[in-house]
Amino acid sequence: MKIKVIGAGLAGCEAAYYLAERGVQVTLYDIKPKSFTPAHTDKNFGELVCSNSLKSKDVYGNACGLLKQEMRILGSLTMQAAAANEVPAGGALAVEREGFAKFITDKVRAHENIKIICEEVKAVPEENAVIATGPLTCDPLAEDIKKICGGGLHFYDASAPIVSRESIDFENCFYGDRYGKGGDDYINCPLDKEQYEKFVTELLSAERVILHDFEKGEIFESCMPVEVMAARGKDSLRFAMLKPVGLTDKNGAKFYAVLQLRKENASGEAYNLVGFQTNLKFGEQKRVFSLIPALKNAEFLRYGVMHRNTYVNSPENLNADFSMKVRPTVFFAGQITGVEGYVESAASGILAAVHAYRKLCGKSVIIPADTTVCGALSRHISTPCANFQPMNANFGILPPVENPPRDKKQRYAILAERAIKDIEKFKNDLSF
Repeated sequence: MKIKVIGAGLAGCEAAYYLAERGVQVTLYDIKPKSFTPAHTDKNFGELVCSNSLKSKDVYGNACGLLKQEMRILGSLTMQAAAANEVPAGGALAVEREGFAKFITDKVRAHENIKIICEEVKAVPEENAVIATGPLTCDPLAEDIKKICGGGLHFYDASAPIVSRESIDFENCFYGDRYGKGGDDYINCPLDKEQYEKFVTELLSAERVILHDFEKGEIFESCMPVEVMAARGKDSLRFAMLKPVGLTDKNGAKFYAVLQLRKENASGEAYNLVGFQTNLKFGEQKRVFSLIPALKNAEFLRYGVMHRNTYVNSPENLNADFSMKVRPTVFFAGQITGVEGYVESAASGILAAVHAYRKLCGKSVIIPADTTVCGALSRHISTPCANFQPMNANFGILPPVENPPRDKKQRYAILAERAIKDIEKFKNDLSF
């Protein structure tokens, strides 16, 4: 059995590895390391661009945490890489980016059933393929996809800057996670009212790279640039990325606003500005973000960038098994399908591979129950919708339980227990 996998991001690597582990001869295509998309810089596969966080570790209280557990049950390569390269981040699963990508790349390159070709694929294959080229699909292939799928959709995505630890002014910050959780996982950079208001004023007047595109309103909420959020109201940042609630220093002092910095690598030499996705020009990022007292002398190791993400109108073009309606042995996976987020993208890669493998073996399609996050996302990308939008993992897409308890934590725990039981059943049903 043979199959092509196009794209070696999280979804593509998950698909290639899952299929190869089952004896399928996989040809994996990617443009790296000969060339890169506008958002990528690492020669390794599975590169994380926007953030080094894979969100919550809480399996029973957070839908993304639950999805990660479902992926572990299905044998996820991404979860293996995360476990091997985790850095402290309180209740979040954050990883050292370079080690994480290298782990995935080494696993894929070493597999005897995976052949890697550094080449740009310019057209959708006729059969037996998984397309996981991501939100920055190269133009020729993107145009062919649009031609087959009747057009494409897009929104804008942004990443946050990274600063060196040694350049942080520790006279103006303190360690600690929200509500005393996580020990020294975060560096907290407080602002008083005057500092906050000056920061917001300068942020709103700073030069952006593609101002006219923002005015179209094509920005996905979970990747909202800090300057766009600030424009919603003078206190909007204090209820979002600069939220001070639950953060106190060792003396118990509370603050008007607080920026959190999260470790970017295991050595703790680099820190990510949490929630500070941005499209400001590089010089403006340096000028404006340095107004935060703890960052007054900050060395920026990487500036934030913004790029266009493309996804297909999946309900019109894809089945619940991620296959094309017009080419049933060609599957899509990753953000191009309209799942949003690193974890969700990787999960779709596993699911596309599961379904591709069954078709290669002549078996019938089995979709995970919609009580699982995997199943709910499968139905999201295939259910007719007048205004299809990318979707993150959340408990709202799962069907409710009968007589749910009023307490949200209890309700979420019941949903999670049900999902784990049903994903185990899905895994067992796949055995043949």
